[in-house]
Order: sequence, then C-alpha cells, then structure tokens
Amino acid sequence: MTEKQKIINIAVIAHVDAGKSTLVDAFLNQSGVFRANEEVVDCVMDSDDIERERGITIYSKNCSIMHGDVKINIVDTPGHADFSSEVERIMKTVDTVILLVDSSEGPMPQTRFVLSKSLEQGLNPILFINKLDKKDARIDEVVDEVYELFMDLNASDEQLDFPILYGIARQGIAVYDPADAQGLEVESGGVKMKHTPAGFGGLDITPLFDTIIKHCEPYPDLRREPLQLQISTLAYDDYIGRLGIGRITQGTVREGQTVTVAKEDGQLVQRKINQVFVYRGLKRMAVEEAECGDIVVISGISDISIGETICDPSDPQPMEMIKIEEPTLSMNFMVNKSPFAGKVGKYVTSRHIKERLEKELEVNVGLTVEETDSTDSFKVSGRGELHLSILIENMRREGYELAVSKPEVIIHRDEKGQKLEPVEEVVISVPDEYAGTVISKLNLRKGVMVQMTGENGYSKLSYHVPTRGLLGYRSEFINDTRGEGNMERRFYDFEPYKGEITGRNNGVAIAIEEGVCTPYALFNIGERVQMFVEPGTRVYEGMIVGMNSRSDDMEVNPCKAKKVSNMRAAGSDDAIKLSPPRTFTLEEALEFIEDDELVEITPDDIRLRKKLLREIERRRSGR
Repeated sequence: MTEKQKIINIAVIAHVDAGKSTLVDAFLNQSGVFRANEEVVDCVMDSDDIERERGITIYSKNCSIMHGDVKINIVDTPGHADFSSEVERIMKTVDTVILLVDSSEGPMPQTRFVLSKSLEQGLNPILFINKLDKKDARIDEVVDEVYELFMDLNASDEQLDFPILYGIARQGIAVYDPADAQGLEVESGGVKMKHTPAGFGGLDITPLFDTIIKHCEPYPDLRREPLQLQISTLAYDDYIGRLGIGRITQGTVREGQTVTVAKEDGQLVQRKINQVFVYRGLKRMAVEEAECGDIVVISGISDISIGETICDPSDPQPMEMIKIEEPTLSMNFMVNKSPFAGKVGKYVTSRHIKERLEKELEVNVGLTVEETDSTDSFKVSGRGELHLSILIENMRREGYELAVSKPEVIIHRDEKGQKLEPVEEVVISVPDEYAGTVISKLNLRKGVMVQMTGENGYSKLSYHVPTRGLLGYRSEFINDTRGEGNMERRFYDFEPYKGEITGRNNGVAIAIEEGVCTPYALFNIGERVQMFVEPGTRVYEGMIVGMNSRSDDMEVNPCKAKKVSNMRAAGSDDAIKLSPPRTFTLEEALEFIEDDELVEITPDDIRLRKKLLREIERRRSGR
C-alpha cells in the first residue's frame, strides 16, 4: 500500500467580525493557491451575494492548502447565532479549531457558543488573538478572559494547555510574542498583501502553520477499515443534483462504488456513488478515490441527508446521528394578494412558493416548513430573524413575490404543561450616557440583568431577555444609542413564559384609496405622521404609508391633489419642503409590523400593509 497522505482538518471559529474569513484569505494567499496575476477579492470564501453585501458568513465553506507535505483542509464557519446549526456539524469533521478573539473586545456570547461545541467534541483549540493593531488592544486581559471562559466550560487539562498566537489577519501576520508585531509601521487601513510569501515587515503567517502541524497529529491510517463517512453538510449543483459533504472517518471511497447508507430511522439502503470530489485550494476536483481523514463531496445519492452514514455494504458501522438544534421563531409565508400582486414578480403562486421552500429544505437544515389550514400559506420556522430574512431576501432576488406575517416565537411545554419560551443571552456595549435608556427598555421587555461593567466611558451590559422581547428592538436600540451601541445576542435556553410584553407604542397611517402620492397631501399629513412614502409612490387602500405620533391607527389620503381655482395657483406647490421618508430594510420591516399587519415582498419593493385592506373589514374584526 502506498504511504498515506498527511491530512489535518481545521475549522476557524469565532464571534461575528473577529476576522475568520480574513484569516482564511491569508492562509490561501501565503500558500500559493492563487496565480501571481490572479485578481483576488477580500473574503474570497464569502461567495454568496448577500454574504458580500453584509460582510458576514452564512454558509460554512471548505478549501484546502498544502504546507510542506501536509494537506490542511480549512472550514470557514459562520459567526452569527442564527447559523449555529452549521457550526455544530462542522466540529465533527475537524481535528482542531483556531479560536479567533478580538484583541479589544475579548470573548463575546457567540465565542462561548462555538468554543463549547468544540470542547464537547474533545478538540484541543489553538487561540489566535487578532487585530493587534487596534489602539484599544488589551492583550493580557483578553487572554485571561479566554482562560476563564475555558474553565467555565469545564475544559480538560489538555484543552486548557492551548497554544497562543497573536497577529493581524488582514495583513497576514502571526507571531508568538505580541512585541514582535508591535513596532510595525502600520498605514491607516492596514497594508494589503499581494501574494508575497514573506509578509509585511518580513513577518508572515508561518508561525500559525507550524503551530497547527506541531499541535495536531495528522489523521491516522485507517484505510484498511470498513468505510465510514458521515454527511455533515449538503450542497446542490444544478447539473449533478444533491451533494453530500463530510469527512471519511475510516476506509476509502471511490467513484462508482456501491455503498450502504444508514438512514435516520435505522434503515440500511443500498446506493451508488457517482463522483467523488476533494478540495484543492478553493476548487472542487474530481478524483477516482479519496482516503480516510479527507473532506469529500459525493454526488449520485439524491436522498442523502445530514447525519446519515455511508458505510461498507459488507460491514455497515453507522455513526451516531447529528442532533440539530430546534427552531425558535416562525412566520407564515403567504401568496401575495395585494392590489399590486403579480406586477413585477416571476413566481407568485402557492405552487411556486412551496417548491422553492422544499428546495431550501434540501440544504438548509435549521429550517422546518409546515402546511397550514390555508392552501395559500406555509408556516416556516428557523433559528432567528436573520436566518429567515436571508431566505426571504434570496427568494425576492430570484423573482418571488410573497407576503409574510410578524415573526412569532415557538412556545414549548414541559411535563407539567407549563409554557416555556426561548430566552437569549444579550451582550451590549454602549456609551455611558445611553446606558440608562437601554436598561429601562430591556427591563420593560422582561430582560434580567446578569452583569454590568464599565470601562473607558463605555458600559458593558449582559442580559437574559425573552426572544419575544427582542423582536423589533434592534432599530429602537440604534436610535436610542445614536448608532454608537453594539448589541450581540445568541440563543440561551427555554425558560418559563415571562408574561405579557407590550408591543409597538405608535399606531400607523393607512391609505384609504389607490393612487399616486402628491406632495400637497404628504405635506399636510406629515405634521402628525412620520411618512414611509414619497411623492410619486403608488399606494393602495390598506397600505401603511407612515407611523402616527399617537397610539391609534389613522386613515389618510396621501393621493389628494390641491384644488385649483383663480385664487390658488397649482404651481405654488413647488415651494413645499418635505422631510425624507423612513425606508425599511427587510429585517426592519419584519420587526416593525404587528399581528394584524403583513410585509409584502416583491423583487422591487418592500411594502407594509394591513391584513384586512378595507376599513369596514377592519372595523368588523375589531368588534
């Protein structure tokens, strides 16, 4: 038998914005993956349009690099709590993790979550303190905070003995001692590396490569054992169909091989693998055979699912199924029935929406879709607002039209029948002068303060708040802190129901007829209402055009034109000055609406409307 290739699999884990994708860029840059003349974008792993626009990782992705004779498979993981189901599964496919922590922020709620998952799998992490060039870096304190976090999570002695490196991922620098990176002349905005093996100032990322190889044994040679490959991620290719991605635990896998698939319900079924792919750099390469330790992509098994094990037919050895955390939030996806329905969308029927949701279920494991009493509506549940709004945003860009209801939390019941609701851990950092406002708002939303500390004019607050109480809070928080506050949240636990929480305090302004908004009408309404529309916007009866300054809803006519007589000239409208209207992103619209309202989503517009469009119908239901 030929000598087995040395393989080490690593995952880069961290809180949002700690620099995971940037570190992976540095790995790829300095291992010669790109040609010298190749145009390389930042965060090359964030290949999805929405990931690029928002600067976040949504789907975990794989790539590989060679360091000497060792192949290192790297998995870039999402940092947002809503995509935590991705992170959990990844931990089963790697040998070690690089835990990234910001040199000034220290460990955040999501750092705790991703670290706990890796410690549960028995992995021994490597700590990388990133962003050494920050003015407010507090390196020693952050290292102490990480030690405390490891102890809180009951890390073993071996796990506590983690190697520590320091660096600036954006410049492709890693050092054993922070002093080595600190006398560097750093231009504002950092220096962009261009594929030079030696990094900025003669420093590069080699110490991190060396640490990985020293800290982590290559995967043992188990090629003679019966095949065992657990599927941890799914992908879809328009040409070859559904793809299963996972690590070969033992044995080898070949193209055209007949295998046994151990299903979730314990059944063993025979299937045939078409093609086998492995990662070389960022590309998927077809190979005839792949061996244990490697992360592979297989095609040909159309009904493969997360957690299922591909085994040797002569000696099937199924692995323990992967448990995926349950959804915490649900909303109804409905056919759009507004007067403007079907004007711009390509896919508008319930059949279209149902097919698209079923396709999403193939790869999006944290999602569930249930049919409702109505054939035009589906109940979709996910891990949070971001999780669901990214699905809606993708559908909108693909040409779908739909209406969605206010997100609702999923209530569980314990053995005694007591109601349990999801509670989130929230960590907030705000300038001291806004802390009082934030505290009083979170208390009204049934939040419980866990900890409060202050430093350099900023207060750091830790809270446990019911998910219900956080719906609609983000935009209010941004206004209350003049955009200077930072709020991080993640699912904490299900706890007994906390009682009634008050919703939005303001009523809305509702259009009473279909037409085009005029400056004259908006000017007169605008004295009492914060407008959501501008002159020239088409509106329909029942559409929400603004927010009332009082708590009750108000019917208005934004299309009213000025009466022209010999005393009044139509042209004097030119002098009217209107305040700019408030525009909503998809998340803000979902947070804003109440139970009797919907968000209408089309490829071109996001509109707010009442469920019942006519005033007489709303009155009847109000009685």
